[in-house]
Amino acid sequence: MRDQAEKLRLKMLESQGALGRSIAVVSGKGGVGKSNFTTNFATLLAKSGKKVVILDMDIGMGNIHILIGKTAKFSLKDYLDGNLAIQDVMFEGPGGLHYISGGSGMATIMEWSEKMFERLIEGFELLQKEYDYVLFDMGAGVANWSLDLLTSLDEIIVISTAEPTSIMDAYSMMKYIHMKDEHKTFYLLCNRAFNIEEGQDTIHRLKTVMERFLSKEVIVLGSLPEDGVVRKAVRQQTPFTLLYPDAPISKTMQKIVNRFLHQQTEEVHSAVKTNNFLSKLKSIFSKGRE
Repeated sequence: MRDQAEKLRLKMLESQGALGRSIAVVSGKGGVGKSNFTTNFATLLAKSGKKVVILDMDIGMGNIHILIGKTAKFSLKDYLDGNLAIQDVMFEGPGGLHYISGGSGMATIMEWSEKMFERLIEGFELLQKEYDYVLFDMGAGVANWSLDLLTSLDEIIVISTAEPTSIMDAYSMMKYIHMKDEHKTFYLLCNRAFNIEEGQDTIHRLKTVMERFLSKEVIVLGSLPEDGVVRKAVRQQTPFTLLYPDAPISKTMQKIVNRFLHQQTEEVHSAVKTNNFLSKLKSIFSKGRE
């Protein structure tokens, strides 16, 4: 009987899996290589057979399209205004991934009309049905509207460097989100580490303070080394994982993606994960209009 119940539960999970995971990539401060990570992370996810779309939410300073050598003619704002379908503001990047520019509309989420918000929910629902992963590349730091959005998403990937200010800002970011939603899943990554020990120490410090002061377990993705091929790839506007697949940083990124996918598989088989991203967004919007 227990085996039959387990099979039924897994079958239900498979049907729920039709909705993709919504994941934010954040940093406490700028200059940590967050967008570069997002682009290459998404590229390898797509290469592994996953359907991935990036929403560039760094308002006014979005640069995903620059990193992949593309031009975004339209943005999410054009969709919200009712001028275009969600597919019309989506563009294809290298390796089969897709991306959408956020535009300036997200800056005033609580001032939107009810029709705009309905379109947002409708658009995100379509994306979750079409893609395995919807990645939100957030701006550095946290504003009221972005904090509300972050608490709605399924999981958060937090990027830090070894600099003390970056570590402190990353912890503050996680603390803000945790205070809003103590059940939020956090993934940790140290970027631009000069050696393995520096990366491990940075992750250990962040993991320790989260456990000590917030009693919160986090998931370690690992660390990426400082590598000159990153700058070369940026100049050529191509993800370094595609341009230099045999570089140390590209091989490390592949290990991180594999670790992430393995963790996702473990979560599906260990417990039912409710996908309530859209319901949370609706709740936030309702409260903001009361």
